Formats: sequence, C-alpha cells, structure tokens
Amino acid sequence: MNLCESVSSLSLPFMMNTKMNLDSSTSDSAHNASPVFECILYEVRESLALITINRPEKHNAISLLTLSELQAAVALAAADEAVRVIGITGAGGKSFASGSDLNEVMHRDLKKALEPIVQGLAQQLEELPKSTIAAIDGICMGGGLEIALGCDMRICAKGSRFGTPEGKLGIIPGGGATVRLPRIVGRGWAMEMMLMGEPISAEQALQIGLVTCVTESEDLMAELERRAAHLATFAPFVPQFMKLMVHKGMEGSKEAALTMEKIGQGALLQTEDKNEGIDAFLTKRQPEFKGK
Repeated sequence: MNLCESVSSLSLPFMMNTKMNLDSSTSDSAHNASPVFECILYEVRESLALITINRPEKHNAISLLTLSELQAAVALAAADEAVRVIGITGAGGKSFASGSDLNEVMHRDLKKALEPIVQGLAQQLEELPKSTIAAIDGICMGGGLEIALGCDMRICAKGSRFGTPEGKLGIIPGGGATVRLPRIVGRGWAMEMMLMGEPISAEQALQIGLVTCVTESEDLMAELERRAAHLATFAPFVPQFMKLMVHKGMEGSKEAALTMEKIGQGALLQTEDKNEGIDAFLTKRQPEFKGK
C-alpha cells in the first residue's frame, strides 16, 4: 500500500526526521537543500518556496500523511531566511486538492476529529510571518479549499472549481471554512456555498473575492513567481505586521484594532529598514532591506 493511502499519526518532528531526506548533491545551505517527501514536492526558486501536493492519481486528496508533510514543508520554508514567500499548488493540472481523503475520513472517530488536522495547517499558514499564496489549477474542494483559505492570497487558473460539499456527506466543514470563508467572501456567499454544497467557477470566485486573480493555466506559475518576486522587495518585517494587524484587528473592536495599528506602525518606525526604505524612495534607488 502506498504510504499516502495509509492512516498516519506521525507528529511534525517525526516527519521532519524520517520523511525528509536531503539530496547529497546539493550545497550545505538550507535553501539549496532538496527535501524528499512521499506525498508532496518541495522546491525553492529564488525567494519562493514552492510546495506541491503530489497525489494527482487521487486528485491530490489530503491524507493525514500528506497533511503532516505539508506542515513539515511549511516549517522548513519558515525557517529558511532566503525564503520570503511560500506558494502552495497541486500537481497534475486538474486539482489543487479535492478535499480530505475520504477513505480515512470514513474511519475517523470523534477523538481524531477533535484534533486540529486541516485546521492546524491553515492556522500555521495564517500565523506565519511570511506571505503565503495558494496557486489553484482545477478542483479546490473541502479540505483543499480550507488550506487555500489559510493562505494570504489565492490565485487560480481558468476552469478551476471551488466548493464546500461536506453537507452532502452528512458532515460540516472541519478545517476552518465556517470561520474563514465568511470573513473572506461575506456571510451571504459563505452560506450559499456551504448550505448548497455546489461548486462555483473561477469567474464567480473572482467576483466574490475568494480569489484575486484568474489566469490561463499555463500562466499560473509565472503569476505566482511574479508576485513572489514583488513581495521579496519589501522589508521582511512588513508582511508579519500586516498579517497581524488584519487577522487580530478583525477579532476585536474597531477602536482596539486602530490602536494596535498605531502601535505596530510605531514599532516599525524604529527599524533600520524604515530608514533604508524612505532614503531609497527619496534618492530614487532600490532599497536594500536587512530585516533590522
């Protein structure tokens, strides 16, 4: 049996130690290492860490092993100072991720259901100090959509389909869709998608704000790399503070959020990167940020 199809309860540290082997042909630097996983691919392209869900024969369904490897890869990218942006996509050109592996869900008991599982990965992506982008080409359903919702941005190819079909299976979403989807597309469309359980098109996803860019399939990776290159020009502290202000600011009162924004801006005004950014703008040159 393929390891991707087995139920795994491996912890993140164990995954890092046993499922990831470094290619001996690479250099000693962390960002040049080529980790080898069972169910995903990991590659660093300049400032972009590209993580590809690699189960095309299963429409990139998210098994527990796949999930553990995704968490390990995200942690690896987060620790690599050369990486400024993390992109997640799916192999095969037909699916980003079709949802959780139903062969496993069939046997999932209450104890396992109460574990973070997909929620944990989405939260990990949301709380990262680096920018994250889901590049979607094809089916993006259930747990796959919930992973994408944890990313800061979602871009997709024409022909992609999005949905939360859990209601048709006699359950509700369990990876964060009931929380993140209404915050992104509004309560009305979130209720439409979850209650009806019908997929929406890439064009509809763009219209309601679920994605912010729709490309031809062959142009999707170029768009991801273009965004990553652009984001890499910002001071390293900027995405961390931007994300913190947006996510935490939405949880409390407007007054508290505005106060937090001023405190955050005040902190960044004390950095060397602020001086470098303003001086570069005034002298019409490219800034050289150092994360200080």
